[in-house]
Amino acid sequence: MSDGFPEGRAIVYCEGAFGTPNGKTAHGLVRFTRRYSVVGVIDSRHAGRDAGELLDGRPAGIPVHAGVCDAVAAAAASDSPATHFVVGLAPDGGRLSAVARRDVETAIAAGLSVDAGLHDWLGDDPRLVALAAERGVRLRDIRKPPPRESLHFFEGKIAEVDSLVVALLGTDSAVGKRTTAWRLHDALNEAGLPCQFVGTGQTAWLQGARYGFVLDSLINDFIAGEIEHAVHQAWSENWPEVIVVEGQGSLMNPAYPGGFEILAAARPAAVVMQHAPARREYDGFPGFAMHPLARQIEAVRVVSDRPVVAVTVNHEDMTPEQTRHACAEITRETGLPACDVLLDGAGPVVEALRPLLAARRRERR
Repeated sequence: MSDGFPEGRAIVYCEGAFGTPNGKTAHGLVRFTRRYSVVGVIDSRHAGRDAGELLDGRPAGIPVHAGVCDAVAAAAASDSPATHFVVGLAPDGGRLSAVARRDVETAIAAGLSVDAGLHDWLGDDPRLVALAAERGVRLRDIRKPPPRESLHFFEGKIAEVDSLVVALLGTDSAVGKRTTAWRLHDALNEAGLPCQFVGTGQTAWLQGARYGFVLDSLINDFIAGEIEHAVHQAWSENWPEVIVVEGQGSLMNPAYPGGFEILAAARPAAVVMQHAPARREYDGFPGFAMHPLARQIEAVRVVSDRPVVAVTVNHEDMTPEQTRHACAEITRETGLPACDVLLDGAGPVVEALRPLLAARRRERR
């Protein structure tokens, strides 16, 4: 691979969370990553299973282990010794539990470099820093704010970008925006429509996204500038027809209100809305009822004056038959194409974007 990837062979830590919204970072790495070759996942509840089969019903050749020592030993025995330990947890608030911290210690002692995208920074723990130095391994805190001098302030150069910018937003947090954004990126490229992906979170970085930043590691003054810079860089270095921007949170999520900055700074021509039809309350917040899909679509229109052109569905707590029925109901209610990209591919979204692409080509002439 290019860009020096893969960097090494990774064990992904997801104790107690694989298959739940709090395991979304691990899920992303099992499905796709350029940065590592994933050789195992840790979650004692599913030890002995295949991570891909658990997640999507298709074996990925990635075994799930009961603990750090088991995972390290199994990787070594398979002639693919691990080099990295990646914290694949995404708990509310981004905090590292005492149990997880002990497992990180065990991984360092086993000679593994550790990458973590939580708000508890490993590099601030003197014990972990000393142990890493002793073992000659690296600690990387992906959510640590970058130096101020490296950050960008919004300049207005987003107006130069003549690619079709598509924002992949959602009706909730942990609803599948990043996964769908990657699948749409791949489908557009396969359809002969050159596309670049702009990641906005720690998991996209861990997956090896070429362009992007970790939005919730930034202070507010620089968020718009970093969005603009990433989109402009993806355009100026590649001249793609489409740029897909990963969303964060949702416009109406009580704890993770997100998407406003992307709508304002990336100035997308269109929005694709990711939605979980079986979800009734905002993720992690019982009693906070989700706003209806139609209202969330209308909120995007009011805020940005841009259309939602398709709805992509998260099939959690639904069978394939129920998912396809939900897609049909969404189309009936909204008039928009709806699909589950993991179940049936992103073809309907690609087709929904074609008229916008055709109009953009006419404008260029």
